[in-house]
Amino acid sequence: MATSDKPRQQPLHILFFPFFAAGHLIPVADMAALFAARGARCTILTTPVNADTIRPAVDRANLHGNNSTSAVEISLMPFPDVGLPPGIENVSALATLQVDYSANFMQAVQLFREPFDQFLADNHNHPVDAVVSDSFFTWSADAAAEHGVPRLVFFGSSVFARSCNESLLRNSPLETSTASPEDNDGGRLVSLPGLPHRVELRQSQMMDPGNYLWKFFQSNNAADQRSFGEVFNSFQELEPDYVEHFRATLGRRAWLVGPVALGTMDTAASGTKGNALPPGDGCLRWLDRKPAGSVVYVSFGTISSFSPAELREIARSLDISGRNFVWVIGGAAGTVDDWSEWMPEGFAELTADVDDSRGFIIRGWAPQRLILNHPALGGFMTHCGWNSILEAVSAGVPMVTWPRYADQFFNEKLVVEVLKVGVSIGAKDYGLSLEDHEVIAGELIARSITRLMGDSQEGDAVRKKANELGVKARSAVEKGGSSYGDVGRLMDELMARRRCSVKLGEEVRAEDGASPVS
Repeated sequence: MATSDKPRQQPLHILFFPFFAAGHLIPVADMAALFAARGARCTILTTPVNADTIRPAVDRANLHGNNSTSAVEISLMPFPDVGLPPGIENVSALATLQVDYSANFMQAVQLFREPFDQFLADNHNHPVDAVVSDSFFTWSADAAAEHGVPRLVFFGSSVFARSCNESLLRNSPLETSTASPEDNDGGRLVSLPGLPHRVELRQSQMMDPGNYLWKFFQSNNAADQRSFGEVFNSFQELEPDYVEHFRATLGRRAWLVGPVALGTMDTAASGTKGNALPPGDGCLRWLDRKPAGSVVYVSFGTISSFSPAELREIARSLDISGRNFVWVIGGAAGTVDDWSEWMPEGFAELTADVDDSRGFIIRGWAPQRLILNHPALGGFMTHCGWNSILEAVSAGVPMVTWPRYADQFFNEKLVVEVLKVGVSIGAKDYGLSLEDHEVIAGELIARSITRLMGDSQEGDAVRKKANELGVKARSAVEKGGSSYGDVGRLMDELMARRRCSVKLGEEVRAEDGASPVS
């Protein structure tokens, strides 16, 4: 048979199954685009409402793809009826409701095993070679194993945070910690053992083991350890000590393939939805009129919410700091309806719609990647969600850190103490509800902004390190970079696993007296 007549080998087929939150959906869509660009066929399994969130990224990936057999597809499944209002299919929408439906939502998460099983069973013509499923879908580890498909975990955070979480779950340091004289507030400091660096957090910055989610995370971690390995939206040069710790000390397999937003085509346009101008387009024109490095960008993601008292102190801090600012106000419910309840006197004048205004407010969604990459940006006040941190790192922008819950306090430690590309405002309280958080004075917030952006030795050092990390981030996803290499190594391993499975199947059929497949 001539070489040109040989049957073409089917590309790898990878199923992506992201959790139903924007911070999980969007990076997974970008990750699927990465693998598709390298020749894999990628399917994202999700629900109709969540499909709308990722469809622009999928359309861009397919538009720029040069291989008709390698594409990103969206496979739809219905959101089960668990008593949620119509259209509530993700965490962001859940946060806008006045009634707590979290138990209903978690019930739905368990019910997705049936369509997941069905998808794996139905794809006979092009079987799935691997599943990348969110850590929150605990049951997917066993479900994938039953179908003989390797499961790769997507945790949605840093290797550092993953390692901290592992130490917390494995060693229960909350039970053995004592008051420390190093804590000036007289509170309890908890040391996380077995990590490459000394990592200490206040007890108030960590989830209470009595929280109902504690056992859920323990179950997730156990299932993740039974999986084939983990893919991280991170890169080797960002956290090398923790990559080594995760692989060598913990014995876990990991592939770092990020920052995935940098590895996709048309990165700048990915900050917009579709081909329309972004809602913050006026902000970009406003930024064009500001000096380089003069603007602080304030945004806390789509879920975090702040009380009127906290909003008032943020506004005061922006006034006191004297810096130009862009402030995104939106996300969770209860923070934007009655601005008179929190807006300080005179603050509105700072954001008047004139060319020389010192501030610009965006209500709702903002083109964050475009803003962070604008030359006028000099700092980013963030809740320390991992996607936001990666976007800031990729743009070379230093951070003012204000974590609220989840992995955010771990990520703050990485940014401030390990990478040294940020300044903390001193948040001490872990919690989802507004009542969990102490109000931080505007003077303290302004002091952190000045430390980051002012003409000082500390500010210069932080900005220099941030810029250096930005260069490394962009290099990681380029051909020959560390993340580019990890994508290729993972695909090679999955392809080798497929060939091994095919060969084993042929040998079994031959032993049973059947003819091997030609």
